[in-house]
This record gives sequence, structure tokens and C-alpha cells, in this order.
Amino acid sequence: MTRPTHDWIPERHLGAAATLAHADELIGQIGDLLFDYQAQPGGTFTLREVAAGSVSRTEVGHIAPIPRKVSLLVADALVALRAALEHALFAEVEFLEGGQLDERAAKLVEIPASDTYEKFDEWMRRRAKNGPPSLRAGSELVRRIEGIQPFQRVNEPHSHPLARLTIHTNHAKHRTPAITAVRLAAMYRDDQLPRSMGDLPTRPEEPIRVGDVIAETPLGTKVPVTLFPTVGINRPGTDRWPVLMTELDEISWWVRTQAVPRLITGGDLPEPALPTRYEISVGQEDERAAIAAGSMISAPERHKQRLGAANARPGLVDLIGQIKGAPSVSDITAWAEHLTDEEVLERMSRLRKTFTYQPETLLRNADVVAALLDEVLNFAFDDDPAEAR
Repeated sequence: MTRPTHDWIPERHLGAAATLAHADELIGQIGDLLFDYQAQPGGTFTLREVAAGSVSRTEVGHIAPIPRKVSLLVADALVALRAALEHALFAEVEFLEGGQLDERAAKLVEIPASDTYEKFDEWMRRRAKNGPPSLRAGSELVRRIEGIQPFQRVNEPHSHPLARLTIHTNHAKHRTPAITAVRLAAMYRDDQLPRSMGDLPTRPEEPIRVGDVIAETPLGTKVPVTLFPTVGINRPGTDRWPVLMTELDEISWWVRTQAVPRLITGGDLPEPALPTRYEISVGQEDERAAIAAGSMISAPERHKQRLGAANARPGLVDLIGQIKGAPSVSDITAWAEHLTDEEVLERMSRLRKTFTYQPETLLRNADVVAALLDEVLNFAFDDDPAEAR
């Protein structure tokens, strides 16, 4: 099969594609650190019960410190994403101007992040005298830059990916690295299982702190709950704490699939899209071929799959272990561990949730579990399940 060669990317913009791949690698390193942090044996935080009159309060007792390298890598990744935009713009300006710019003009080549047209107009006027002609009002390149500005999102310009990218990188460059903290994204009582994650009550978008009360029950009553801790990032200058990997995912997706392609082509989004990453740690004789062979699965998506699979594996082991004729727990665990994250999630997706007595769904799930048991037996007994009978 012939791979697409991304002919829409001029030679001068291959560096921007490499910078995007570097950003995804950095986000992958963040995901690795967060996975180890969130999967640590003691958990990201511990709870304690405190009696208060006739009730018992469940309080946060301790929060495991987040590795400092997370914040440093977040800053590096966001700066790399912004650099991909700036590199694409500078390469295009030099191409349109026919060569290297003088120092005065070069200092005026930058991507603005204007939340109003008035601010964008001021950006253009500052380039009317000494800026390169390609960055003056009415030019094609200015039209492309205008199309990716935050003010294009009329209702919420401050939530535009470029606005977020700018505020994060300005803060990281001039003040401190990204500020991260543990958040409790959601929780539910085990006796009140929600039909879907969308049915979970919304929790405050804020860090948890030692002493925070997350539940209150009558004294002497035990109510098991399921918690969904995560790591949030503060949007500088606001009290917003979005999920860290979601923030990185949304910004990196926009830079890679929207902003850079529009700066390069100026028209409809070209196909094929840029990969999330490709091999940049070795020299490439044919960089377009390397780009075409790159991955389309982003680092945040891989992190999501990894967390999901880590949570699903023990459930698979427990489910299959309850079936008559199942091998030992160690054999089932070995089978589950040999599956890739994608394979674990695919097998879990075969099972349907039941909230009431639904005979058809129960029978279907029983067939699914029986098929999984056969798969385990084939794995555990050298493809001869009869040995286990």
C-alpha cells in the first residue's frame, strides 16, 4: 500500500512538523509520569473519618506530592506548541519576502492572540511601517493569521486554544512553570451506580486540600464510594483548574490540525493530516515518508487508554475468575497482562452494563465471558483447553 506523502507541506515547513512531533513526545513523558503517580500503591491521596456530632465526615488526610518534573515538562510542551506556530509563520514570511529579514522586521514577526478585532487591528498597525509587507493589513498571510484568532470565538474568546496557549506560555516564560494539583473529578456512592459518566454530579473545578470534606454520613454508617482523582492545571490569572491532559490534548490538537495547516495553506484543511508524531530521533533521508509513517494517536489518547486498561485488567481477572472451570488467578492475570491496552479495552467493550434485570443483556454478557474464558484457557494451557477440564 502506498502511503500518503503530505505534498501540501512545503519543504520550508517540515521543521514545524518536527516541532509538533517533539511536543507530542514531551506530552507522552508527562503521561508516563502521571500514570506512575496515579497508579502508586497508596493512591494520590488518602482519606480519614472524623466524628462530628451525629455524623462522620470523610476528609482528605494526605495528598501525595506531584513530581516537579510534571510542571517543567508541561511548560516545555506548551512552549514547543507555540514554537510550531511561530516557526511556521516565520518560514512563510521569509518565503514571501524572498529571503532573510533584517533584524527590525524580524522582531515584528509573531503570532498575536487577540480577543477583540480592535486588538488585532492594533497589531497590524504596529507593523505598517517597519514590518515586512507580508504582515501588513490586507495581505494573504494576515488573512490566515486573522482566521485563527481568539476573537473568532465570539462568545468565549478566552477559552480559545490560542488564548490558552498564550496565557500558559507567557506565564511559564516570565513567572513560574505550570501549576498543577490533584483534583477530584467525580465520585459516586457504590449503591447509586450512575448509568453513565455524564450522569455524575458536577464537582467544583478546584484542587483538593488536606482537611477537605468529600462526604458526610450518619455516625456508624459505612457507604462505599468510587472516586475519580485526576491532576489539574491552573489557567494563569483565573480560578480554572481543567484536567491537565485534557488541556494539553485540546491545545495540541488545535495547533496540529487547525492552526499550522491554515497558516501553511490558507484554505480548507488539507489531507492527509499531520501525524501526532513521527521518528525525529534519527536523521531521515526522506522526511515526508517518515511523516507519512507517523502515528495518528496522540499522547493524551495513549495516556487515556493506558489508565483505562490499568483499571480494567483487575476487573477482567475478577470476572473470569468467578466462572466455573476458570484456571488460577495467576494464569488469568498472566493472560490479562499479555494483552495490549487496546486489546483490554476492546474486550471490556464487549460487555454491556445492566441497571435493571434485562435477560437478553445478561445472556449476552454470559456468552462474552464464556468466550473470554476460552481465550484464557487457550493461553494458559498451550492452546489446548481440554487440559484444563
